[in-house]
Amino acid sequence: MTAPYSPEERKKVVSKLPSALRRELKVRAAQLGIDIKDAVAEGINAWEASEPLPQVDTAGGGPFATYLPTGLYEGFKEDCKKREVSFAQGLAQAVRLWLDSHPATRRARRVTGARRIIFGNQKGGVGKTSASAGVAEALAEMGHKVCVVDFDPQGHLTKQFGLDLLGIDDPSLAKHMLGEVSDDLQNLLVPIEEGIFGGRLFLVPACKDAFLLDAKLATSRHVRVKETALEKAMEPLEQRFDYIVVDCPPSLGYTMDTALYYARTRDGEDEGESGIFIPVLAEDSSADAFDMLDEQIDELCGDLNIEVAQLGFVVNMYDSRRGFVATSSLDSWKAIGDPPVVAVIPDQSEQRKAVRLKQPLLAYAPDSEQAEAMRTIARVAS
Repeated sequence: MTAPYSPEERKKVVSKLPSALRRELKVRAAQLGIDIKDAVAEGINAWEASEPLPQVDTAGGGPFATYLPTGLYEGFKEDCKKREVSFAQGLAQAVRLWLDSHPATRRARRVTGARRIIFGNQKGGVGKTSASAGVAEALAEMGHKVCVVDFDPQGHLTKQFGLDLLGIDDPSLAKHMLGEVSDDLQNLLVPIEEGIFGGRLFLVPACKDAFLLDAKLATSRHVRVKETALEKAMEPLEQRFDYIVVDCPPSLGYTMDTALYYARTRDGEDEGESGIFIPVLAEDSSADAFDMLDEQIDELCGDLNIEVAQLGFVVNMYDSRRGFVATSSLDSWKAIGDPPVVAVIPDQSEQRKAVRLKQPLLAYAPDSEQAEAMRTIARVAS
């Protein structure tokens, strides 16, 4: 039987959906690798074939836009009238029906351990911390169990979550890397207690002793190959999590080498399952910093015979109103091609407000453009 419409010819549809239903749709579609517009179309087709469904509470609905096949859209509007429900109510019922018939799937634990995603760039102030936090939140929102590591002694990630840095004499990740403590690294884990993450997001906080890590690694006898220090320390956590996300310091020293080694493609892993995202700004100094990082990656891979996947550029704090410098720089990043630009995060106030209030971005402003960009990066990572 031929469908009475062409799936390729689509029409933009603007309606309203409750924020919780919108978010659940986005998350489930990402979990299952289905485009939202296709999920909504599937839901409408199922709705058309169903008996009248219970009402969905649409109070407080916010704007929702998608693209539906033109014929499907027109027929759905008519059927809503026949069932004496509003278009918004019919759409909500269709989305609810699709969600109920497409449960989230749980992936089996990987023999290679958690996937390891690092955010790094030699230049400071490019948004490594905000991207690390946002993508970790998005992955947890998608149903994954995620550990995000504040590997920067400045501790901005720890502070963004409203937590204090570890004391200089406390056990810390750096001390574990140097063999200076013997307790369980899992004792450092701090749960991020936001309902939307459902107990799936945990933080390894920063400690000021990490300022000394480069110098101590250079002379340490605890780790024979310095670059493996982070991996050896994190090993106890790997089977507990689906993803480990690392916010790297703005450094080209041993500390960054350990993070790059940790993100390498392991035996048994496909290329791109782990690797580095590179946050940049749409200006020239970011390009200079990337050249240095790219050289460091090449040298490390050559020296140790490993591969580190560059998963993509994240162009942060972008504002086209800044004119030619911003727009031409963005074009230059896109022109590189490999790695690709995977997301452009707009320079808007939601992230700054979330940091000021010490709240996760995806909890404070889940429907913002910045939150959507974090979900985009998380889909690339997954």
